[in-house]
Amino acid sequence: MPIRAKYVHTNLIARDWKRLVRFYCEVFGCEPAGPERDMSGVWLDSLTSLPNAHLTGVHLRLPGYGDDGPTLEIFSYDQSIGCDLPGANKCGFAHIAFAVDDVDQALQAVIASSGSAVGNIATTEVNGVGSLRVVYARDPEGNIVELQKWS
Repeated sequence: MPIRAKYVHTNLIARDWKRLVRFYCEVFGCEPAGPERDMSGVWLDSLTSLPNAHLTGVHLRLPGYGDDGPTLEIFSYDQSIGCDLPGANKCGFAHIAFAVDDVDQALQAVIASSGSAVGNIATTEVNGVGSLRVVYARDPEGNIVELQKWS
């Protein structure tokens, strides 16, 4: 039997958390949820297995949910490890997705806010579900964002 659980948040580690927060607020209408975080101490070292860990950031309320909805947690560590750009076919979390009213307009908003396109806008029929118009884009740090509209 599965444990009783409730989805709470997804964490995104950023090189510059303030820049990503601005992006997700400006483009998708996310809003800060609660105070900015500035965390360190023995408990964080123990949790992360990192000596002298220190992180700062904030939780963002995702659009379409109330005050009790899941959040996007955007943090930066004082000492972070760089990585290759995420790829659509790499193992692990690949992207965050947003339902939008207009995929073309949303992609232009991403690009205007220092993001970029990954591929081209595509449309397909999914049997039993409907028509999907979708594109992958990147936020300013290269994380993949899916923009989708079902009809």
